[in-house]
Amino acid sequence: MIKILLTLCCALLACGQAVAQDQDVFAIRKLLLTQVVAWNNGSVDGYMKGYWDSDSLVFIGSNGPNYGYKATLKRYKEHYPDTAHMGRLKTTIVSIEKLSDDYYFVIGKWALARSAGNVDGSFTLLLRKMKGKWVIVCDHSS
Repeated sequence: MIKILLTLCCALLACGQAVAQDQDVFAIRKLLLTQVVAWNNGSVDGYMKGYWDSDSLVFIGSNGPNYGYKATLKRYKEHYPDTAHMGRLKTTIVSIEKLSDDYYFVIGKWALARSAGNVDGSFTLLLRKMKGKWVIVCDHSS
């Protein structure tokens, strides 16, 4: 009887962990979709709400790493000064991997359809849960 109860408890615990992970993945997908919507509405500031507002944020692009939220925002505004350069963003999530209760690793692809010329590439993101909210703490886009 004790063996059955222990097995049942372990099964319930595993189900609870799976539900929590599903909620985290849903929240991360929602965050990334919200960024796409903001971008496609021409709002770099809205897009940036998905990032960690900290000097410790890391963004790695074709020119190497940028450190900090303000530097990343400035870079986006310089590279995408208007909606013609921003275009329409489409992203595809390739994988979302749980690293720990507070960290996830995301691999994806991005594409911009724009009058200034189409561009596309890949990205990797490190997301961290802080104060109950998921934020991007490191972005490597190429």
